[in-house]
Amino acid sequence: MATRARGSVYFPPPDRIARHVHELWFDGPVRHLFLSPAAVDDILPSLGRMAAGFALAAVVGIVLGVAVGRSRRAYALANPVLQFARAVPPPALVPVFVVVFAFGTPMQIASIAFSAVWPVLINTAAGVRNTDPLRLDVAAVLRLNTAERLWFLVLPSALPRIFAGLRLSLSLSLILMVFSELLPGTANGIGFTLTEAQTRSDLLTVWAALVLLGALGYLLNTGLLAVEKRLIGKERAT
Repeated sequence: MATRARGSVYFPPPDRIARHVHELWFDGPVRHLFLSPAAVDDILPSLGRMAAGFALAAVVGIVLGVAVGRSRRAYALANPVLQFARAVPPPALVPVFVVVFAFGTPMQIASIAFSAVWPVLINTAAGVRNTDPLRLDVAAVLRLNTAERLWFLVLPSALPRIFAGLRLSLSLSLILMVFSELLPGTANGIGFTLTEAQTRSDLLTVWAALVLLGALGYLLNTGLLAVEKRLIGKERAT
């Protein structure tokens, strides 16, 4: 009601934004899941980069987090470094990634993975360290080997903290995906669409891209929550 009463070109009504989202990306044929050619050019490349960066961050974060959390000395030595690396703003690392990877998809995936790995790593290490010592003593009495302790005891105990880190990492991956596509050398993606729309002063497309990003973030988070509840139970999912 406020946008209609105002009639400002900078704030179009929500129904107009929704129609524009549909016209841009979701007016394709049923056999293509209603995706238009623009959706294939904009949404799929962005999701591919984000998925690759998030998957890399998740694997590296969980593996290193378990290794660090299992050793008291390793955790004491690594924790200050992890906290320092987590505090470095991702845009500050762009020059480093440009030098190492040059502009393009590898640089974008590397920037997403590097910045998204810390929540997973830190939360995994904390979850592993919080494993009940009594259970570890029982495992020792039962003579479980290292792999059995890790699979049947440590990882299940750390799963709530791991998923907390994964949710933070997922949100970061979406943000960093957009940021990486605002840089030179990008020819497609949602971030590229935002830049192009801003250059043309096409504010309706800018709002449409923002709505699309919000919807994607909500759907991805909902999917991850569903996996979490499936694996660890609804009462332990946080």
